[in-house]
Amino acid sequence: MEYRRLGKSGLPVSELSFGSWITFGNQINDGVSERLMDIAYEVGVNFFDNAEVYAAGASEVVMGQILKKKNWSRDSYIVSSKVFFGAGAKVPTQKGLHRKHIIEACNQALQRLQVDYLDLYFCHRPDKQTPIEETVWSMHQLILSGKILYWGTSEWSAQEIMEAHAVAQRYNLIGPVVEQPQYNMLVRDKVEVEYSQIYKTVGLGTTIWSPLASGYLTGKYLNQPPSEARLNRDELGWLAERLLQESHAEKVKNLMALASDLNVSMPQLGVAWCLKNPDVSTVILGATKPEQLQETLTAPSILPLLTTEVMQRIEDILQNKPQHPQY
Repeated sequence: MEYRRLGKSGLPVSELSFGSWITFGNQINDGVSERLMDIAYEVGVNFFDNAEVYAAGASEVVMGQILKKKNWSRDSYIVSSKVFFGAGAKVPTQKGLHRKHIIEACNQALQRLQVDYLDLYFCHRPDKQTPIEETVWSMHQLILSGKILYWGTSEWSAQEIMEAHAVAQRYNLIGPVVEQPQYNMLVRDKVEVEYSQIYKTVGLGTTIWSPLASGYLTGKYLNQPPSEARLNRDELGWLAERLLQESHAEKVKNLMALASDLNVSMPQLGVAWCLKNPDVSTVILGATKPEQLQETLTAPSILPLLTTEVMQRIEDILQNKPQHPQY
């Protein structure tokens, strides 16, 4: 396993990480969850991603039980949570990025995960109802209290990230070091264009999610997908609507043919393509079965196959390379 620095921080994060979105406490049983974490940890994965909203907090409970049982040295892994949506929020104070929810959600995440601190704490979405100063101050205070080590954002715009940095600079606070955006062969604009300048100006790190477009890039949706497939789930209707398009299906067919030419699998190709981007700090993998995770964990081994010629063949298939604005 290779390791990359998380943005301008000194934190080394494994180039592949493991996340529990949709799966833990929801789609798979706890025994499978433990096996998946074992497989990841044994090959050098050091970052496990979670959030308060995943399975309404149950995902963190499952991961916490596994971490306690395994008793891995706390300095050998990184664990995250995210704040915004709440864990089954029923009233207004149970969600958002105001100080009350940020502090309480952090304490609740620590209890569920059974750890003394979070390595990474993400603002899961921007909060238009809360002044950015309040959010930045709250994250800074959590760092000073020892409850989190680094903080970041998820699905924020470049402008919103820079506003947070401006507040941090103005008041001499600790700003965000990482963003968690969706990134894959079909979703490219934010990572490749919108953030292109702030990688340089503030040293933004990225922990990208959905490298296989929730399984769409594997080709499983071209015919009759398995009933348990992610994009069949009601809560992912918004994502299915974006991905299940005829134009995308044709691209996946052609990508599968290219993968066959290279003698690799589509999951390997999709993950390796994300890793090829030097602005990606880590690719978060998800899985419901051990063999799925074992397959995607081998993706770095095919990076030498992604030559300039092969990357151009991929671009010719995708026809979606984001254009940088002309100044």
